[in-house]
Amino acid sequence: MKRALPIGIQTFREIREEGHYYVDKTAYAWRLTERDKHYFLSRPRRFGKSLFVDTLKELFEGAEPLFRGLDIHGRWDWSIRHPVLRISFGSGQLGNPDRLHRNAMMQLDIAEKRAGVQCDYPDASDRLHRLIAELHERAGRRVVVLVDEYDKPILDALGDRELARATRDFLRGFYSVVKDCDSHIRFTFLTGVSKFSQAGLFSGLNNLADITLEPEFSAICGYTDAELDAVFAPELEGLDRDEIRRWYNGYNWRGAEKLYNPYDVLLLFRRRQFEAHWFQTCTPPFLAGLLSRRRVAAPALEGMIADDELLSTFDVDDTEALLLCNYPRAAGRTRPFRE
Repeated sequence: MKRALPIGIQTFREIREEGHYYVDKTAYAWRLTERDKHYFLSRPRRFGKSLFVDTLKELFEGAEPLFRGLDIHGRWDWSIRHPVLRISFGSGQLGNPDRLHRNAMMQLDIAEKRAGVQCDYPDASDRLHRLIAELHERAGRRVVVLVDEYDKPILDALGDRELARATRDFLRGFYSVVKDCDSHIRFTFLTGVSKFSQAGLFSGLNNLADITLEPEFSAICGYTDAELDAVFAPELEGLDRDEIRRWYNGYNWRGAEKLYNPYDVLLLFRRRQFEAHWFQTCTPPFLAGLLSRRRVAAPALEGMIADDELLSTFDVDDTEALLLCNYPRAAGRTRPFRE
């Protein structure tokens, strides 16, 4: 039976309650919660990061009906509910420390009002610290901290190095609160499109487990061949399956399987035309701008190879790795997107 296509929908509740197609990624959520405590994941835009973050939110808040029939349902203790603090820097142009601070304060204000908490601090980092401690105290359970688009403010400012440094320094202090509040925190998950060096943005948060290139979590976002066949079988009729694979099944983060970009295949199912849907709408502006400033021709990217050392050096003072940080890795090297 055909269902609604979840194009552009990043809300787990909406997808489940309104009967959209859903590829079950809750087995990965279970592994994460059982293994470590603080995580970082980098994936390209429109790859399902925000949806996974929202799934974690509903999971820790104990929204049991939404998970019926999914992998994690029978393993999770639904009687335990944690306060969840979710922050996203994905909207607006935040590549300015003053604008970024106002945005952070606004998000904290909303979170405080929702929880019935008042934390009267003029500094966002101090306010975040107090809010986490207060949520723990009031709920009697440790807090879950979810940060989406953690890096977008810096990427917005990359055209101005001084502005980018100031923005990075603000975020470094803001994120360091997570480490300072470790005793109040049950689980942390940060996502973005780039991987900043530990010495740069995360020097104050050096206890993050980076799962970006861990084979065990390579398919945490995106669709595998098996998932595409099982979930979207009604949409495959009339489309050349080999052609779908040739066009869209080319992403890999050291896993056993290649992956499909969700945005690509969902638009294929809607339009019934083979086109580079992701490339036409989701190419990161910061990457295109950097390539232009460095006078790097797009065909030159095809043969670029990066090792682990290069991929871990990206910072506002060293943007060479930026040329590669948004490209999937396969067979021990980094390759550009297929499109």
